[in-house]
Amino acid sequence: MLKVGLTGGIGAGKSEVSRLLVAAGAVLIDADKIAREVVEPGTPGLAAVVEAFGADVLAPDGSLDRPKLGAVVFADAEKLAALNAIVHPLVGARSAELEQAASGDAVVVHDVPLLTENGLAPLYDLVIVVDASPATQLDRLVRLRGMSEEDARARMAAQATREKRLGIADIVIDNDGPLDGLPERVGEVWADLRRKARA
Repeated sequence: MLKVGLTGGIGAGKSEVSRLLVAAGAVLIDADKIAREVVEPGTPGLAAVVEAFGADVLAPDGSLDRPKLGAVVFADAEKLAALNAIVHPLVGARSAELEQAASGDAVVVHDVPLLTENGLAPLYDLVIVVDASPATQLDRLVRLRGMSEEDARARMAAQATREKRLGIADIVIDNDGPLDGLPERVGEVWADLRRKARA
């Protein structure tokens, strides 16, 4: 089994890269998806979030109001750390379960947005960083995701710097240009990953 960490700044195109890797045959463990699962209604995770942040972070249907919680934690480093202390151990445990279920010769890609920030690079055989310039990230967040420029800049500022991300990369996928060049680049990376998984 080859354990790959996949990361990139918000708006860099990491989701598109993970989609292409899955299409090629990778087993994907998506930390964001798991982070949503562990705070679904009725979970101990949601109970812990409500205990820490109050019932104001709930939507009328009892689910987590993610935008409301995001507005609270992205503006306050201590609150963000408190949220991470609740969610990250739950995500880690679930990720380990999913990894153990994969076959022995699989390429298991852990899609982890905060891989750099949380010092997780040593957990993987290699780390892929999807890279785009801050100007490109900002443009995509505002134009494609409909964020305000202020919100987009705050989300970007809450993440590791581009330099720190590139510093932990074993493989860099440049996604600063148009998306149509991405499948070929990801295909080359996939061929390399398969070789390493077999070695």
